[in-house]
Amino acid sequence: MDSPCFQVANDSHVADLLPLVRAYHEFEQISLSEQQRHNAVLPLLAPDSPVGRVWLIFTFGKLVGYVALCFGYSIELGGRDAFIDELFLVESARGQGIGKQVLDFVIRQAASLDIAALHLEVARANDRAKRLYSQAGFLARDRYHLMTCKVAPN
Repeated sequence: MDSPCFQVANDSHVADLLPLVRAYHEFEQISLSEQQRHNAVLPLLAPDSPVGRVWLIFTFGKLVGYVALCFGYSIELGGRDAFIDELFLVESARGQGIGKQVLDFVIRQAASLDIAALHLEVARANDRAKRLYSQAGFLARDRYHLMTCKVAPN
């Protein structure tokens, strides 16, 4: 297996990135228009974006996925935190240990960005992903229930 290579995405990568984002959204049954997807991704692609980063994932020189990290802050956790908002690998790249390497990379990047804690969401029925995330050190916070309220029109 070829170790994945990572490249920080910028606005010149939109045409390559958006089809992957669309594929992830289809997989997770997330309903956004192409324009909404574009508008949501673009702020993450600015140089040194204050809202997060997107890395493109390559194996054997071929683009096989992306991972998006979105920044926040937590008093409870002692500083900057971040969500691994989206992590997607094309089907042919799954089951080869690439996901573990992506998580290791993101954890190292988070440390270099002074992130105190990382969070992520995983579908309750996605046992494969839950195992991967647990092996990387993510723990369910059973005492808490993530709740969301959309406040801005999309």
